[in-house]
Amino acid sequence: MKATQEQLKIKLQQALAAAFGSDYTQVDPILVPASNPKFGDFQANVALSLSKKLGMQPRAIATAIVEKLDVSDICEPPEIAGPGFINLKLQTSYLEAQLNAIKTDPRLGVPKVQNPQKEIVDFSSPNIAKEMHVGHLRSTIIGDCIARILEFRGHEVLRLNHVGDWGTQFGMLIAYLREVYPEALTTANALDIGDLVSFYRQAKQRFDADENFQETARQEVVRLQAGAEDTLHAWKLLCEQSRKEFQVIYDLLDIKLIERGESFYNPLLPKVVADLETAGLVEENQGAKCVFLEGFTNREGEPLPLIVQKSDGGYNYATTDLAALRYRIEEDQAKRIIYVTDAGQANHFAQFFQVAKKADWIANDVEIVHVPFGLVLGDDGKKFKTRSGDTVRLKDLLDEAISRSRTDLEARLKEESREETEQFIKNVADVVGISAVKYADLSQNRTSNYVFSYDKMLSLKGNTAPYMLYAYVRTQGISREGNIDFANLGTDAKIILKEDTELTLAKHILQLDEIIAEVEQDLLPNRLCEYLYNLSEKFNKFYDKCPVLKSEEPIKTSRLMLCYLTARTLKLGLDLLGIKVLERM
Repeated sequence: MKATQEQLKIKLQQALAAAFGSDYTQVDPILVPASNPKFGDFQANVALSLSKKLGMQPRAIATAIVEKLDVSDICEPPEIAGPGFINLKLQTSYLEAQLNAIKTDPRLGVPKVQNPQKEIVDFSSPNIAKEMHVGHLRSTIIGDCIARILEFRGHEVLRLNHVGDWGTQFGMLIAYLREVYPEALTTANALDIGDLVSFYRQAKQRFDADENFQETARQEVVRLQAGAEDTLHAWKLLCEQSRKEFQVIYDLLDIKLIERGESFYNPLLPKVVADLETAGLVEENQGAKCVFLEGFTNREGEPLPLIVQKSDGGYNYATTDLAALRYRIEEDQAKRIIYVTDAGQANHFAQFFQVAKKADWIANDVEIVHVPFGLVLGDDGKKFKTRSGDTVRLKDLLDEAISRSRTDLEARLKEESREETEQFIKNVADVVGISAVKYADLSQNRTSNYVFSYDKMLSLKGNTAPYMLYAYVRTQGISREGNIDFANLGTDAKIILKEDTELTLAKHILQLDEIIAEVEQDLLPNRLCEYLYNLSEKFNKFYDKCPVLKSEEPIKTSRLMLCYLTARTLKLGLDLLGIKVLERM
């Protein structure tokens, strides 16, 4: 429908020029989707905005435009409503032609971008020697969804996992393990991730309480940075152990990433500081090298500096992020760089973005975007935690969703007296459990906090993944019941729209291109979720009102084609969310 709206916009501009002169060729006709179906499908509000300029009543302007407007190949005769709104209703024959045109298109009428570019999505980003927790859930699945949509639109997407794999914490952990468990620093798989996390906590406690240990840990950092063979080997073992655990989660969530951690950029940090100094941006403050920022102040109201090199000569996250940003622009040649992190880091991104702009590292054709998201909350409205108050491990959360999904499925099978294989039960439980978690998150406006509820996300009713999956299963049930291969209905089969529910469903299917283009720009996956939820609702209403298999030809084949288009739209949309479909549930 995006293409349709563009066509109508051009026709309205031509009518404006014909009615009031060539100066009006580029005037925005203010064409928007109609708020109420009884007013048609689109509404042009330009007459109201031109009233003062033309010195005419809006309704008279609307009349003059309509007299010159030729939309007979797309719409019913335009109608003027109220003070001067121009209402446009799409012809049924036009809708039929649009559906018949996309029925054999694997992309369902969604075009690729005319000018594809290199885009980077920086997401997930766990820390080595720590377990992935519920806080990593949103970054991981929102980032994956954004990457999938950009790839579908035809962009070259680099999916980067900027893991925390460098810094003081490694000196601290290695120094501690040298004392209590030296085998872990020489032998692969000597520790599992739980042990590693436990040792990390103990090392942190020791570091905070023991000045001598602090110095030992710092020396290990110096050795690591200098490339000392034993320390470097220990560091690699720790990273590899964490990496294996992360991969278990990524496999479960079907996430593809390229790891490029903080350590990758470590050799570039001295040049970052040197170039900032050359640009005249660095000032010394209490021994540290800083860049003072506009719009950021401390509690005393004084300008807030961004430290790029500490007084002891070490670097911090901001320096690494600046190095990463410059590398992505200069070496990766990215034209849009998207950072998917929690909203709490908004100031950090605003600060180092500002430094990069001051240093003139960001070309005019490069866009850098922070994609913030809110917190995952428990039923009490506070940050989601275990009963003991610990942060919820992501693996535990996903396992619990799968377990509950299986329990629900087994209860339903028993109620329906259905016998299914263990393989069927496991597959459905896995898909529904993981999909429910993903969809519950993606269906929220990412900027908001949301309450995590297994019961709500696993429900077969409402705006949930199971409801969406069930709508798809229903289309496949029609295929099985009628022994019909949707894909072989024939290219000559025509879609004929007679009933209101058919027209409503058809119009919604044709909006997919518009929705995907919107998400590509505003990076809000919940818009695609809302579209798919409305599609499922409209399909279910069509299914209830319009017999499919019991209809006479050619209506039967037409409705089968409508079912098939719905199924393909659902499958494509869910795939862009990172959700697999099921043939049966």
